[in-house]
Amino acid sequence: MSGGSIPRLVIAAPSSGAGKTTVATGLMAAFAEAGLVVSPHKVGPDYIDPGYHSLATGRPGRNLDAYLCGPDRIAPLFLHGAAGADLALVEGVMGLFDGASGMGELSSTAQVAKLLRAPVVLVVDASSQSRSVAALVHGFASWDPEVRLAGVILNKVGSDRHEELLREAMDSSGVPVLGALRRDGRAGTPSRHLGLVPVAERRAEAVESVGELAARVRAGCDLQALLALAHTVPELPDAPWDPAAELASAGGAASPEKPLIAVAGGAAFTFSYAEHAELLAAAGAEVAPFDPLRDEQLPPGTQGLVIGGGFPEMYAPDLSANAPLRAEVAALAASGAPVSAECAGLLYLSRSLDGKPMCGVLPAESRMTERLTLGYREAVALRDNALAAAGTRVRGHEFHRTVLEPGAGADPAWGLTHPERRLEGFVSGGVHASYLHVHWAAEPSLAGRLVASAAQAAPAGSAVR
Repeated sequence: MSGGSIPRLVIAAPSSGAGKTTVATGLMAAFAEAGLVVSPHKVGPDYIDPGYHSLATGRPGRNLDAYLCGPDRIAPLFLHGAAGADLALVEGVMGLFDGASGMGELSSTAQVAKLLRAPVVLVVDASSQSRSVAALVHGFASWDPEVRLAGVILNKVGSDRHEELLREAMDSSGVPVLGALRRDGRAGTPSRHLGLVPVAERRAEAVESVGELAARVRAGCDLQALLALAHTVPELPDAPWDPAAELASAGGAASPEKPLIAVAGGAAFTFSYAEHAELLAAAGAEVAPFDPLRDEQLPPGTQGLVIGGGFPEMYAPDLSANAPLRAEVAALAASGAPVSAECAGLLYLSRSLDGKPMCGVLPAESRMTERLTLGYREAVALRDNALAAAGTRVRGHEFHRTVLEPGAGADPAWGLTHPERRLEGFVSGGVHASYLHVHWAAEPSLAGRLVASAAQAAPAGSAVR
């Protein structure tokens, strides 16, 4: 089987809340438990669902976001992530046809399904309907003839009689029912202000939840029919995304110095795209993970630092209590070494978070609020810095319930250009800190520039160790 013809399905829904994550994660786990190598993917920018996908399959959860990365990169990124897999499952985002606001189908599940030439299985919340389900499915199946809606999984079915009525209605729709799942809250995953609680914060319970989801899917879905459907795909003509080739095309080359770049992880910093570490490695870096909740020192020899997103507000007291690491981070930043911080990382570098002392790298205070800031953004780098050359244009995503005061420094990280115009974030020395989540696969020069800057930096603590 060539990489371009890998069996694949897209798991979509008419709207959010229908049970996409439940069904997609359960299918991933069920097929993996059956001995298949399953490649998990998620449409959109969300970091949390891919953590459950990874737990279900043992492979990195990969995002496919046509807004952040461009439609032309969707199939190459998919083929890169799915290399060596027997089956790829793609969980959609929101409703099947919902995409970036005001931009048509861009970044919608439907667009990704078309780019991957993959059949769509629609997860329908059937809890308050019977015959109407057929009309709903008919509408979704006929809306865009380029989208192949090839099956339905009925979710939240109330009883045997309810299932019988639903199946009778679906007989006339021309779309086969490939599964029916009963209402069951036992296998749920807890949520809070930004969605599901990440796997890293509840690993034991998450393992149990994923196992229960797999059991429900095995009992309620026709796995053989789903697998057969996944095998009906044509070959994709695209070449797999390759981080080294992408860097070369962006004018970069691997650093011969092999600088060590520390990447924050653990329960407080769970938001990261797998391609970021791959790009750093392709640019010549040695990538060393560390946990700011547990590790009191940066990895020995650190010459650069990446602190991604997550939930530092849930761990502010513990992050604050790790004073030795906070001091090391501040010293590394003061040395001029490159530090890239996004969202949670931005808060960690501030003076305080909800009154708890943080690293004090940035002249700003941060706190939780009730207001959700959410949406795609377009931005430009206003001047050269350790992450981006002046004039570099990126697309990113904001997703937080915190506020930073002030929101921008004397040298902002980005000038936002759409959907609003404002200055955002901080550049100071080698520090680039912003609320904006950017997918580096769309702009590989960011990784190359960070690694090149790190190669010129003195290792962390070199003056005192």
